[in-house]
Amino acid sequence: MKLFIKVKPKAREEKVEKIDEDHLVVHTKEIPEKGKANEGVIRLLSVHFSVSKSQITIVSGKNARTKIVIIEI
Repeated sequence: MKLFIKVKPKAREEKVEKIDEDHLVVHTKEIPEKGKANEGVIRLLSVHFSVSKSQITIVSGKNARTKIVIIEI
């Protein structure tokens, strides 16, 4: 499954918002330094889709707020 993610780092509440079938907004409390926000995104997506963290890969946008993520189901 290929998803387009917009990340909102340093959010007050951690949540995943579905915009449509392929687009999500992920709010994480992590700061965007040293990959911490990416780890938060992977953690939240793994809980949201009930998959392990190893099944989630950030394909594009590791240093950007917009990312392309592949989830192996």
